Amino acid sequence: MPRCLCTVWLPAWPSAMHTLVFLSTRQVLQCQPAACQALPLLPRELFPLLFKVAFMDKKTVVLRELVHTWPFPLLSFQQLLQECAHCSRALLQERPSTESMQAVILGLTARLHTPETEAGTQPLCRKHALRVLDMTGLLDDGVEQDPGTMSMWDCTAAVARTCIAQQQGGTVEPGQAPLPVEVRVDLRVNRASYAFLREALRSSVGSPLRLCCRDLRAEDLPMRNTVALLQLLDAGCLRRVDLRFNNLGLRGLSVIIPHVARFQHLASLRLHYVHGDSRQPSVDGEDNFRYFLAQMGRFTCLRELSMGSSLLSGRLDQLLSTLQSPLESLELAFCALLPEDLRFLARSPHAVHLKKLDLSGNDLSGGQLEPFQGLLQAAAATLLHLELTECQLADPQLLSTLPVLTRCASLRYLGLYGNPLSMAGLKELLRDSVVQAELRTVVHPFPVDCYEGLPWPPPASVLLEASINEEKFARVEAELHQLLLASGRAHVLWTTDIYGRLAADYFSL
Repeated sequence: MPRCLCTVWLPAWPSAMHTLVFLSTRQVLQCQPAACQALPLLPRELFPLLFKVAFMDKKTVVLRELVHTWPFPLLSFQQLLQECAHCSRALLQERPSTESMQAVILGLTARLHTPETEAGTQPLCRKHALRVLDMTGLLDDGVEQDPGTMSMWDCTAAVARTCIAQQQGGTVEPGQAPLPVEVRVDLRVNRASYAFLREALRSSVGSPLRLCCRDLRAEDLPMRNTVALLQLLDAGCLRRVDLRFNNLGLRGLSVIIPHVARFQHLASLRLHYVHGDSRQPSVDGEDNFRYFLAQMGRFTCLRELSMGSSLLSGRLDQLLSTLQSPLESLELAFCALLPEDLRFLARSPHAVHLKKLDLSGNDLSGGQLEPFQGLLQAAAATLLHLELTECQLADPQLLSTLPVLTRCASLRYLGLYGNPLSMAGLKELLRDSVVQAELRTVVHPFPVDCYEGLPWPPPASVLLEASINEEKFARVEAELHQLLLASGRAHVLWTTDIYGRLAADYFSL
């Protein structure tokens, strides 16, 4: 029987609440030509709400003119498309409309084609104002997109094409140069898109349209291409580097890491497949690891480190001791951690600052359990997000951990998927977690009671792939729902959906 994803409680999205000002603005934009004519006469304080309404309702003619005549130095999607006093709808939590995004790009293009001398003749000199268009923070959930919406890559590509076209426009006469605009974006690049984005970044150098990357995510990109891309990025803009599916190893990483370390304002570094197993040392491997550690010591602003699927057995102390400041987010999924690694982390300065911790794929059922509990105790005051997927935690381990787990009073998210827990264990967790007032999401496994003929202890692969008895799980789901209602915790989401957008990004904590 196919595996289903079930949710104990899922709140319905409330209909957006609108103020009278919002409704009046929406009415004004019904006639777009008249609204465009009125823009120079309207107070600049109305422009943020005008932008949100036009973006929401796909008033593309008005939206284009709003960007063209924006009266402030900054136009930020994150500020304008969030929930506001006039409208409770948060557009950043939705994929942006293709029509609206294209209108923004067209407005930017029109502005770039307006010479500085002409801009000065506009009412209130508004075309002098815009200096930064911040398009970061767009939803990028990785799912199949609706044809009427744009992914993060689509938006980046549209801006990149504008950069290239602007550079290819040729030289202009003195006094006819367009006013420069910095466009901040999040870049997602792979083998197929690398050459295109490299050309866009090169084109933006010295161009009136300057492309600045805030978060870089490179997937399956050869080492030389990764280095070439990093060399084109502005050191003052980059906040995150995320290298995925590159399987760099220590040798490849030792080539790339000095180019990453030049970004002194980097706050988040996400690396994968970094192998440094001291059980099979080699001269080259040791040299590369020491060089990697030395480069890691150059970061002064690093707050998040992800080393997923990296073999760090017995080496966590070497890695974390090189860092200049405490981490607030640490992801060590499938890193084969040993008890001494967890003991070091619990005693380190990082533990008392951690907001997010991911230990998925590390076996916490044996000698690692006690050090893990000590780590939870150290991080209890600050921890907001805890991911423990596939950690071999059965009922006895969970129950012995509950006293320290429930001391994490600020915890909002708990991930336990893929652990061999029974219905009795889940009910105990639900009852004890009542004291955690901030808890909003628990991603739990299908209880072992719902499987037929399960080997014990069950490997994680069996829990993830074996069929469950749907009738049994329906009863489990109903019982959990009743317990939530009875404990006054109906607002807490208990779900088996590991694919939903439930895990918070560090920068959103």
